[in-house]
Amino acid sequence: MATKKMTVTIPEDLLEEIRGEAAERGLSAYVAEALRFKRDRDRLVELVDWLEEEHGPVTEGERAAVRDELDDLDVEHARRAARQNRAGEAA
Repeated sequence: MATKKMTVTIPEDLLEEIRGEAAERGLSAYVAEALRFKRDRDRLVELVDWLEEEHGPVTEGERAAVRDELDDLDVEHARRAARQNRAGEAA
């Protein structure tokens, strides 16, 4: 993958915080990942805006249903992780 060197200005306190977190990957990789994440989030916001224009805003009932579904997924994820941990301990 081609790369390009550039100069950016980052608040000093933020830079010091992320340097520790980015140590193994490197600062450039950390920043590139953060920019990809931000770009993807911006695209999702754009999609939500478009869908709301087309279909109207999401209702509180729809939001609650999604939260319930996410809670169910979290429970299932925890259940599977616990089962996998028990299987690993048995081996």
